[in-house]
Formats: sequence, structure tokens, C-alpha cells
Amino acid sequence: MPVPDADSRAKSGRDGKRAAQKTVLEARQRLTSSSGTRADFDFELMHDYADSRIGAALPMAAIVSILAIVASFWVPVTATAIWAGLVIASLLVVVLTARRFKTSDPAKFNAARWTTSFVAAESVGGLALSLLALFTLVTDPEALAPVMFAMVLVSIASNAVATHTLPPATLMSTLPVTTTVSISLAALGGTLNITLAAVAICGEIFFLYLARQLHSSELETISHQAEKDTLIYELEEARNMSDEARRHAEQANIAKSQFLATMSHELRTPLNAIIGFSEVLKSELLGPHQVPQYKEYAGDIHSSGQHLLNLINELLDLSRIEAGKYELNEEVVSLVDIAADCRRMMELRAKSKSIELVFSIGDNLPKLWGDERAIRQVVLNLLSNAIKFTPQQGKIVLVVQRSGDGGQLISVKDNGPGIPENEIETVLSSFGQGSLAQKTAEQGAGLGLPIVQKIMDLHQGRFDLFSKLRFGTEVIATFPRARVMDALAPVVEKRNRLEIYSEAG
Repeated sequence: MPVPDADSRAKSGRDGKRAAQKTVLEARQRLTSSSGTRADFDFELMHDYADSRIGAALPMAAIVSILAIVASFWVPVTATAIWAGLVIASLLVVVLTARRFKTSDPAKFNAARWTTSFVAAESVGGLALSLLALFTLVTDPEALAPVMFAMVLVSIASNAVATHTLPPATLMSTLPVTTTVSISLAALGGTLNITLAAVAICGEIFFLYLARQLHSSELETISHQAEKDTLIYELEEARNMSDEARRHAEQANIAKSQFLATMSHELRTPLNAIIGFSEVLKSELLGPHQVPQYKEYAGDIHSSGQHLLNLINELLDLSRIEAGKYELNEEVVSLVDIAADCRRMMELRAKSKSIELVFSIGDNLPKLWGDERAIRQVVLNLLSNAIKFTPQQGKIVLVVQRSGDGGQLISVKDNGPGIPENEIETVLSSFGQGSLAQKTAEQGAGLGLPIVQKIMDLHQGRFDLFSKLRFGTEVIATFPRARVMDALAPVVEKRNRLEIYSEAG
């Protein structure tokens, strides 16, 4: 079972802490809510209620005035005017309460207190509407029954829509008028009046249900908006953390590059002396050794110094590339010539392991625009890796040819043990080594292929590695078509036909 690293544990700890804080916050919000949801949801719902009531004040006053005018055909004008005045006055109380809520401090919001205030104001409005039932005392009830029924339905519908974000307010603004008018109609007797009373009650139930559905929809919308806001906040927080981590990484990378550059300079000075004096001792320039082992030891010192110097050079190259300070000295170069030189340099190493090194080139390959030293390093690294991991009596094929898109490529293919598919990504990473490299005596630092990748990136090229266990490995470095120095077509001068005729004449 894999053991999580420190970063994973820290991330899971932060996620767990954030989830716990979110749970505690939601529980606290529900405890302070008047509707059992969240206090901030209550504030949004009441805010919408206040906006709706303030915005609908003039249309509601107009509806009441129209109802009063219609009722005046059957009821004395004085009675309808008093009823309309009381209803509009109660509507003004509701609007004033809503305006007071809008100007209050949101930080001091108390859901229960404001719910009570709004319900009390709506109760006053509902009682004022219920005075509609008193019209039966001043006119013929039978003629007024259909008018009262129509006025009740209009009142219920308009109030239910205007107060749907606060269900208790919907109930108190519609129930009194429905109750009084239904009782009045039922008291009049007769099939029509009783039917109208039943329909009024059914209308009350329907509009209460509709208001409840609208309230649920509004609550769901607010909930989604809150989730979106939370997600945006978390994304912003994650972005800030990412920027901070990036800044730390950049600072660490700069410090690493400075350290490597300093250490490379400091180490090269004594290494040059070690390599030079060990070369003198190994060659016995000042006379033969009395003890034969001394010559062998000097050779070991020399090879170790060379290995360490190569490692320092690789580290310095990698740090320069990563810091963006590896500058290409570009010129017209021949990829075939560079590959041939590298083959000659590596041929002795290949023969020491009885490895057959085959060199194949394409026809009529033009020159390239690139950095000769960097391209030479690419070829040497690829050949060195192939020789290192190819067994005795193996075979390596070095190919230079055109690529499919018109560029040029270098391919190095061996019949070695290959690389497991799950280790290819590791091999291509800095300091990454596969299981085969960890078992061999020629381990190295795992910087060869990463340096090749970065040099090819600087040349706008591509580096590909294909390997299959027990079937060998092929690495391909491809230079783009834009870097190939193809010969231009000859310029043909077009002459005027008249000049040709004049010369012929």
C-alpha cells in the first residue's frame, strides 16, 4: 500500500479542515435562521420580498382603486372609498416596513425580528382587505356576490405573487379576506353562493401552493448562487496559493542555479589539477612506478575526475537551460558531419564492448541552422546512453535523414534490454533513472536525456523515445523544417518577346 507523501497529507489536512469549517458555518447559519435554511438565505429572501413590495406598491394601489371603482356600481361610493383608503394605507405600512429593512445594517440582521415585523404589516393589510365582506351590509348581497368573488381572487393572486419569498406573509395577506368573504357567501345560501365560496377557498389553497413553489424555486436559486460564490472564492484562494507557491519555486530555482554555478566554478579548479596530475602519473611521464598498482590507481583517479567533471558540466548546462540563460550560438552546420564526428569519438567505447556501431545517412541532406556544440552534445548523449545499456555483441544504428515534415532527424536505435513502459516518464525527468540504470555499474546522474530534451526545445524541435522491454530502444531528435537550409530555386530572367525578335532579326 503506497504511503502518502508530506504534500498529500498536508493537502488532505487542509481539505478536511475546510470541510469541517464549512459544516460548522452551515450549522450556525441554520440555528440563527427563521426558516430552517440559513441566515444569509433568509436575508436574501427578505431582501427580494422588500424589493417586490416596494416595486409593486403603485400597481397594487392601482388594482385596489380599480376594484373600488368596479364595486361602486353596486356599493355606495363612500363605502368603496373608505375600503380603498384603508387598503392603500395598510399597503403604505408594508412599504414603509420594507424601506426600513432596506436601510438597516445587514451586519445586525435578525431574521426572526424582521419576519415578525413583515408578518404584522401584512396582517394589517389582510384585515383591511377582509373589510370587503362588509359590503353585503350596505347593498343587495345577491347582486354583489360575483363581484366580491372576483375581487377576492384578484387580491389573493396579486398578494401571493408579491409575497412569495416570505410564506408567512403570503398566508397573513390572503387568509383574512378569503375567510371573511367565503363565510359571507356561504351565509347567503344558495347553490351559486356556496359554489363561489368553495371556489374562493380552493383559490386560496392553490395560490398558497403556488407561492410555496415559487419560494422553493427562489431558495434553490439563492443556494446555487451561494455555491457558485463559494466556488469562486475557493478558486481565487487556490490561485493565490498557486501564485505564492510559484514565487517560492522561482526563488528556489534561482538559488539553486546560483549555487550550481558557484559550486561548478569552485570544483572545476581543483578537478583540473587532479585530472592533469593523474594523467601525468598514469602516463609515467616522469619515470616508471616502482609499484605497478600506482599506475592503476592513477588511471582510476583520472577516470573518476573525468566522470565528476562531466557531471558538473551537465549540472551547469541543465541549470542554465532551466534559468533561461542557455544561449544558442547558431550558425549553418551539417548534421551529417556532426554525427560522423560523434560516431568516431564513441567508436572506441563501442569496440571495447564488441558493439557494432552502424552509421546510415540519407541522400542530399542540406545543412541546418543551429548550435553546433549543442547538437554535438545531443548526439554524444544519445550514443553514450545506447552504448552504456547495450550488452556485449550488441548493435547500435545511428541514422541521419529527412523527417516526414521536411525537417531532419537523428535516430539512435539499439537492441538492448529496453525500458519498461511505466519507467519512460521517469527516465525523461531530471535525475530520473530506470531500474536498469540503478543495477548497472555505469549509473550516471540521469541528466543526459533531460538535457537532450531541453536542447531540442531550444531548437523548436521534438524528442521522442520508443522502447519495448527485451526488444531495445530508439530515440529520435527531430529538427523542424524551418531550420533546414534548402537550396533556393535558380532565378530565371524573363525577357521581352520584342527583344528576342530583334536579336533574331
